[in-house]
Amino acid sequence: MGRREDLRQKAMEDLQRFEVLMLDGHFDFGNGYHGQVYLNPHQLFRYPSTIWRFSQDLIELMPASLVEDADVVAGPVTGGALLAHTIAGLLDSRRALTQPARLFAPFAPDGGRGLALKSFYRSQIAGKRVLLADDVRNTGQTFERCAALVREAGGTVIGTVEIYDRMEPIVDVGVPNIALAEYRAPDNVPAAECPLCRAGRPVTAF
Repeated sequence: MGRREDLRQKAMEDLQRFEVLMLDGHFDFGNGYHGQVYLNPHQLFRYPSTIWRFSQDLIELMPASLVEDADVVAGPVTGGALLAHTIAGLLDSRRALTQPARLFAPFAPDGGRGLALKSFYRSQIAGKRVLLADDVRNTGQTFERCAALVREAGGTVIGTVEIYDRMEPIVDVGVPNIALAEYRAPDNVPAAECPLCRAGRPVTAF
């Protein structure tokens, strides 16, 4: 088994050990759907050392071009922004002192459009190469929205990264995507049709 496979296997084990990635629960996602798999960002970011370690491993999996070329690391509030901030700091620690510092930018919630990029960060992104980060990739639509905001601000998206990929994207941002852990989760189902509810299994609490 190679280094990349070792990292991914260890990440999957650690995510479950720290109850970040729950693979056999009964979860109510609050959007009318239930499912068996959930990534708990509260556990992921509870201890800064945990997200630091996962971010470091994720950087090891990234192609050298992404590590070297990213001027800005950006992610949606809250989980993606915390991951992006950590990655930006770790990448910045690798740069030569003669190179510009790596920047960070958060995408904030916007009731009308889902996500927005404040004017200060729009100016920071203009003309820059941007790496997008999030804690989990579900359909890929969050990355798609973030990429559109970067392009509107005059930046260029060079890649996307996440801790956990459910391997069910319905959109393609058109750039390399790197995940620390990959697991194809069972399909979520409407709450009214949930077999776990019918079996009397209580909703997982944490």
